[in-house]
Amino acid sequence: MREVPIPSELVNRLRHARQVAVLTGAGVSAESGVPTFREAQTGLWAQYDPQELATPEAFRRNPKLVWEWYAWRQERIRQAEPHAGHRALVTMEQQIPEFSLITQNVDGLHRRAGSHQLVELHGNIFRAKCFSEDRPVENWSDDGEIPPRCPRCGGLLRPDVVWFGEALPAAALHTAQHAARTTEIFFSIGTSTLVYPAADLPFVALGLGATVVEINPQPTPLSPHVTFSLTGAAGEILPALVNQTWEAA
Repeated sequence: MREVPIPSELVNRLRHARQVAVLTGAGVSAESGVPTFREAQTGLWAQYDPQELATPEAFRRNPKLVWEWYAWRQERIRQAEPHAGHRALVTMEQQIPEFSLITQNVDGLHRRAGSHQLVELHGNIFRAKCFSEDRPVENWSDDGEIPPRCPRCGGLLRPDVVWFGEALPAAALHTAQHAARTTEIFFSIGTSTLVYPAADLPFVALGLGATVVEINPQPTPLSPHVTFSLTGAAGEILPALVNQTWEAA
């Protein structure tokens, strides 16, 4: 593995920090082989527009189609494993007294890696909720009906993810915004900084004087403003950062 240069000033700040917030996006999951939303529209699914697969209107029109697309994505995700970057964030959580990991990803890889202080801004593809009552549902009867039905009201179940035109879960967004406002160091990792309101979080932290660190292979609208910009893959840079901050301390 190539040697990854990490600024010594960043190592020093992270070693002494008590509050750290991290935002991760699709790039982190892509390193594990998880298709991005657009990449998941391949093969049988290439003929469909996103509006036919990821909106409440699409679900009302053809709930079976939408459920089957998400089931197909689940199978793709199950074949993926958390990488060294995911595991480095687990180590960081163990070292920092007040740590928040905010993710735009719905694949659950952070949780599988062992992260606990996790805010899933866009939901989780492996959870379901009732389309009628907007309530989470953990168990239901598997009688072969697609989609399955809510055991409470008989309504259809849908994936517990945020679709186009829907607001982010209020509690998750509030937690993420609070973390951005109160953190000493904010990491933006593998995200394009284009999808709002998540894209606003690092700018909130910047405006309140936090150290903001971007880890991304390509520049983004955030790049000119950050305190430290580390160009590369999360799976390379995060383990090097964690090693230099704590294991080499």
